[in-house]
Amino acid sequence: MKRIVLGLVAAAAMTLPAFAADIKPAIIYDLGGKFDKSFNEGAFHGAEKFKKETGIAYRDFEISNDTQREQALEKFAEDGNSPIVVMSFSFEQALKKVAPEYPDIQFAIVDTVVDLPNVRSIVFKENEGSYVVGVMAALASKTGTVGFVGGMDVPLIRKFACGYVGGVKAAKPDDKVIQNMTGDTPAAWNDPTKGGEITKAQIDQGADVIYAAAGGTGVGVLQAAADAGKLAIGVDSNQNGLQPGHVLTSMVKRVDVAVYNAFMDAKDGKFSFGVENLGLAEGGVGYAMDDNNKSLVTPEMQKAADQAKEDIISGKIKVHDYMSDNACPY
Repeated sequence: MKRIVLGLVAAAAMTLPAFAADIKPAIIYDLGGKFDKSFNEGAFHGAEKFKKETGIAYRDFEISNDTQREQALEKFAEDGNSPIVVMSFSFEQALKKVAPEYPDIQFAIVDTVVDLPNVRSIVFKENEGSYVVGVMAALASKTGTVGFVGGMDVPLIRKFACGYVGGVKAAKPDDKVIQNMTGDTPAAWNDPTKGGEITKAQIDQGADVIYAAAGGTGVGVLQAAADAGKLAIGVDSNQNGLQPGHVLTSMVKRVDVAVYNAFMDAKDGKFSFGVENLGLAEGGVGYAMDDNNKSLVTPEMQKAADQAKEDIISGKIKVHDYMSDNACPY
């Protein structure tokens, strides 16, 4: 009897590592790298949370050019990593090629939809969160002019911009919104110097609150705004602490949760496919409040932001989605 019990214990001890070994998660970051203080870094924090809670390691890779997208996907899939999460719509074509070759591998892509049976597509309602911070920007502005600095000029970033304009105009219809994109190539995500130059130009035109939706480029936007004694709005991760006292808020996009959930669902045998569309109601986007910005947000701003959020969730306010028609009505 004792031998049987010991045998069962030994068998159980063997099954735990075997189960963990079956979970080989991986993440491939977009250009700008995992320490961009924004989009990619949010994903990194989600992966780190998973590792801390489960003790299961993950692989990751930072691409340095577009040709590495397919190469990295292929390599991780060949090695049996699963799930593999890719951080950008720019991986769409590579994923469409690689995923069908590895039907047993679980893939997830952030910021676009890839309709394949082994792919989870995670998209966000960035327009909703941007609308709320637009309300806050209008109420914080003393000049009646605010700015928006985007990264790569693509419909997704225009979606941020359009939502932001909608919020600004809802709070103060006569306010002006200056909009500039950093570039039309992926390099636009990692050019803080140019982000700073654009911000200075917008400030010269009267902007005193500037919203950055530009990945690593946004670090330069926040710095330039702080140097000029103006306010900035961060994006994706909570960037309030990058320039304390000069970042009004951050429009957080919970890519950390998306990555964490993908890894955890795979571990638990609950990985699902299809489209996840995360907005204010789902906790996928929001605005950050902490000790770094609490002195900047007045009770009036807080009340207006909370009301806008509530009205969007209830359906009273319908924020236009630029990607539905590539147009902005505000």
